Amino acid sequence: MVPTELHFITGNAKKLAEVQAILSTAGVKLTSQSIDLPELQGTIEEITTDKCKRAADVVKGPVLVEDTCLCFNAFNELPGPYIKWFLKSLGVQQLHRLLAGFDDKSAQAVCTFGYCEGPGHDVIIFQGRTDGKIVEARGPTDFGWDACFEYEGQTYAEMRGPEKNKISHRGRALAKLTEWMKAHT
Repeated sequence: MVPTELHFITGNAKKLAEVQAILSTAGVKLTSQSIDLPELQGTIEEITTDKCKRAADVVKGPVLVEDTCLCFNAFNELPGPYIKWFLKSLGVQQLHRLLAGFDDKSAQAVCTFGYCEGPGHDVIIFQGRTDGKIVEARGPTDFGWDACFEYEGQTYAEMRGPEKNKISHRGRALAKLTEWMKAHT
């Protein structure tokens, strides 16, 4: 049985607000906790699973973790889970320049949530993907790489919250989580 209150492991207030807005429709209350966890190098699913197990051990209860990736198709899905480090080094204003020598500017935004009941329990993965392309930054630049990921003519940063939540990688992953939660409560 899924609890109605979960510890969401994030220190990002904007991410917390998006997840709360989407999960509130399922009657889930989130408490946010920022825990500095080492990140395994590996696939998206391996990273999320490891992070979720570590968080459950620290919290000693049910946790929800998230890993967001930006996968450039020209780079065979890199930077993928390592986008955080590319963004820190280059900034959102320069990220599009990585694809300057490539005709293919297409990309996938990928969000993977991991849920774990607590220490010693299995991690359940929920993943959402949205196809788009990498463009020069447009719109507010205060939320990760939203300003340079374009979906059907608008960057994520140019979209209003509810509009973005319907089509985003995070919204799609949370829709899967919500369906699973409804079936298990």
